[in-house]
Amino acid sequence: MKLEELEKNIGYTFNNKELLKQALRHTSFANERNLPSNEKLEFLGDSILEFITSKYIYKNYPNLREGEMTKVRATVVCGNSLSEVAKLHNFGDFLYLGKSEQKTGRESKAILEDSVEAMIAAIYLDGGLEPAEKFIIENLKLDIEDATKHVGDKDYKTVLQEKLQEHGDVKIEYKTIGESGPDHDKRFVADVEVNGKFLAKGKGKSKKEAQMQAAKKALENLN
Repeated sequence: MKLEELEKNIGYTFNNKELLKQALRHTSFANERNLPSNEKLEFLGDSILEFITSKYIYKNYPNLREGEMTKVRATVVCGNSLSEVAKLHNFGDFLYLGKSEQKTGRESKAILEDSVEAMIAAIYLDGGLEPAEKFIIENLKLDIEDATKHVGDKDYKTVLQEKLQEHGDVKIEYKTIGESGPDHDKRFVADVEVNGKFLAKGKGKSKKEAQMQAAKKALENLN
């Protein structure tokens, strides 16, 4: 597929096409060809994403307290929102992937999320903050609005604990079982056990997020 189609999807035309290509270039492809990957763009895009979503939440939801704003932002930038943005615009069809990722990479939640963060940085470097902000808000404002409606909800770990302890005390334990990626962009894997029995596994950009995702999966399995 031609990259012009992706530009049409995201509503932005690049002056520097190399930035667009780099945003779509996974490390597995870059390493095979000795080219720059999208990792550094991803690092920058993550910061821009946090800043823009923080500004938007602050401006549009003045009744939220600081902790609630933090929770809303985390729900949007750390949840499924970014991979859904990638799927909406068919990022997977345009990704440059190495042999090791050819089979599953185009559907990988982590790879799709990373590509969106890299694209945000690429748009910023190519056209400035205004088009980057436009891309972020157009794609995430509904997720932000939805997150504000659930800001008072209990988190997955609390809900799981309450569900498992309905019939008495049990020992719930979270363990970090994996860690990968460079220092600026770590990925963690955690599992949750009850009385020594494995329940589920989760992944995230922090140990806390990985544990939360494990609790979410455990609740889905129990239900």
